[in-house]
Amino acid sequence: MDKKVTVVGAGNVGASVAQRVAEKELADVVLIDIVEGLPQGKALDLQEAAPVEKHDARLVGTNTYEASEGSDIVIVTAGIPRKPGMSRADLLTTNAEIMKGIIEQVAPLSPDAILIIVTNPVDAMCHVAFETSKFPKNRVVGMSGVLDAARFRAFVAMELNVSVESTHAFVLGGHGRTMVPLPRYSTVAGIPITELLPQDRVDALVERTRYGGAEIVDLLKTGSAYYAPAAAAVEMADSILKDRKKILPCAAYLQGEYGIHDLFIGVPVTLGRDGVEQIIEVTLTEEERAALNKSADAVRSLVESLEKMGL
Repeated sequence: MDKKVTVVGAGNVGASVAQRVAEKELADVVLIDIVEGLPQGKALDLQEAAPVEKHDARLVGTNTYEASEGSDIVIVTAGIPRKPGMSRADLLTTNAEIMKGIIEQVAPLSPDAILIIVTNPVDAMCHVAFETSKFPKNRVVGMSGVLDAARFRAFVAMELNVSVESTHAFVLGGHGRTMVPLPRYSTVAGIPITELLPQDRVDALVERTRYGGAEIVDLLKTGSAYYAPAAAAVEMADSILKDRKKILPCAAYLQGEYGIHDLFIGVPVTLGRDGVEQIIEVTLTEEERAALNKSADAVRSLVESLEKMGL
């Protein structure tokens, strides 16, 4: 194929990303992991599924970075996963060091690539990728709101017993418990959910969305979500590779938008061939803006912690 996507991290999220990219025939895939045999085995297994799934994408697994050269997109999923009782902030130091090492390897080999960051805490990890790669801000983007909005949409569809295709959801802020789902901008067939559900049910869905990742961690006990995060990352890659210019909620670098400066935070953006091509600002109520500022403050505290550690 004429496009290449490198996926760094061959765990559950990374392997699921590789599978979806290949089966959608978006690009050839290079799967990288430090564990010897793991990316090779998973790539071979996925390649052997190709005749059944009827795609001609090529998959390569490797423990080194040479095969990633010339990638159009690099999706970083590597890092330690959350365990029950852990917050995304608990992952900060270890995953920041992992992220820095990865970007130092991939950026020189693919200087024109767009980086999609999945590793948690994703907003802070975007900063590490941005500072390490020295890429322009439009070519570093975090997978956050696409997943959060998908969870919100799923919960709304379950609550109202309607097709998920009829639902749209709007989520701002950091990827975590301070995220800001916006019910008045979240709709079913264009109708705001605030007109379809009583306030207590809307509040319950918002709260479930905020704790969506933790709910799955608690259920799995030995891991974290991977099907939905992978699907969200691939939707972003699809919009970039096919220049669809979808408007998706992603972690983007703000320089004054929403009154926030020099911070990666979840906002609606247009994703196309050049990565983040536009940041879309919507009018917020005082309460919504206060919630977004609180979320931004939480992200900023993580970034400041990284700066104190020299990461």
